[in-house]
Amino acid sequence: MQYDQILKHLAPCGLDCNRCAGFENGEIKQLSSRLIQLLSGYGRLAKLRANTDPVFAGYPQFEEILSLLSQGTCNGCRGDNSRCPMTCAAKTCHKEKKVDFCFQCNEYPCEKQQDFLRKVWEKNNDRMKEIGISEFYYEQIKLPRY
Repeated sequence: MQYDQILKHLAPCGLDCNRCAGFENGEIKQLSSRLIQLLSGYGRLAKLRANTDPVFAGYPQFEEILSLLSQGTCNGCRGDNSRCPMTCAAKTCHKEKKVDFCFQCNEYPCEKQQDFLRKVWEKNNDRMKEIGISEFYYEQIKLPRY
């Protein structure tokens, strides 16, 4: 995959936006949409199954969540419509520093990134620096996103 395509998937912190549940063109959105199609009309059967398997009583909530996942409305941390619920300094700082990823900044690692995201941020950026951005990307797509 070309570098500019990788930039559409990887956030400046190194997280893979494409595999995020809220990403507008991501795999989760696509698979959720497909599952909605495959399960069309299943609600009737779920009600019947709830008589013998109580977990199916929660099927309407499952449908709501699946519907939400199928709507993916975020275009990633580099986009104009980022809806990432995490507060991440890298989202804006990389633009100010004119770098694609934090490790490319001469101030990395800085103290701007805080909270639980800091460990992931540092691990991702250290790994990109070590093996290169393309190799990091291909390594990440083999792993679960969450």
